[in-house]
Amino acid sequence: MTTPPSEGEDSRSFLMGQFRADFPSRLRYTTNHMWAEALPGEAAGAPPIYRFGLTAYAVRLLQDVYFLDWVVEPQSKIARRQSLGSIESKKAESDLFAPTAGELIGLNAAVLADPSLINVDLYSAGWLLEITPEGTADLLDVDAYLNHLEQAWPLAQRTIKGQV
Repeated sequence: MTTPPSEGEDSRSFLMGQFRADFPSRLRYTTNHMWAEALPGEAAGAPPIYRFGLTAYAVRLLQDVYFLDWVVEPQSKIARRQSLGSIESKKAESDLFAPTAGELIGLNAAVLADPSLINVDLYSAGWLLEITPEGTADLLDVDAYLNHLEQAWPLAQRTIKGQV
């Protein structure tokens, strides 16, 4: 099961039925259920690099992730919502889509070799990819992301129960 944000870290929660999904306030989020963290800049004036991974909401819906496949190589220009690969879990197989437009800088080789890192350390070692985004307008603060979840949850519940 996923580890919550670090003890003492400011976070917000969303109840998914009887399950709680935690979201660190220091991160940004996307509507396709990825978290984003700005990495420290290497040089003044260098474009920012953001690290992305699946949120606790996505991991809870997928449950045990056990396979990742990438179809885009690092140093590629990517469009927002472009298919980057696929993910398989106990509950589903689905495409992974780019959270924002920009340049794909890198993929997490450790998580590719052992996708279970997503299940146990999603906000740290379980990151998926690094992107230099064309902009950050697609990135939501934690409150905006929780508002998005509130709006999306009724449809997600019906989908989970097989009603859609």
